[in-house]
Amino acid sequence: QVQLVESGGGLVQAGGSLRLSCVASGSSFGAYTIAWYRRAPGKQRDLVASITSGGSTNYADSVKGRFTISRDNDKNTVYLQTNSLKPEDTAAYYCNGRRGLFEYWGQGTQVTVSS
Repeated sequence: QVQLVESGGGLVQAGGSLRLSCVASGSSFGAYTIAWYRRAPGKQRDLVASITSGGSTNYADSVKGRFTISRDNDKNTVYLQTNSLKPEDTAAYYCNGRRGLFEYWGQGTQVTVSS
């Protein structure tokens, strides 16, 4: 069993930055692929970025060059550095952990970008 807890969301002006954190409890964190998803009001949940156990990363086109995902396995933590934020980045951001057939979700953290 793995529990994921997100933090770091908040209200920021357009052009600002936030660093989101996803802290995992449980063992074998380093073996999980961790992803950040987001859901804006009235929209579907979309993949933002992911990082594999080997450190390979993937980004949605809408955030490439602005967001950076990284992981610190010693701290059981994945970070999402969000820069040059836009109002359209406003959403609830969720952390997802996957390993084989196992998948876990956090409760989410809200990011609101004002224009």
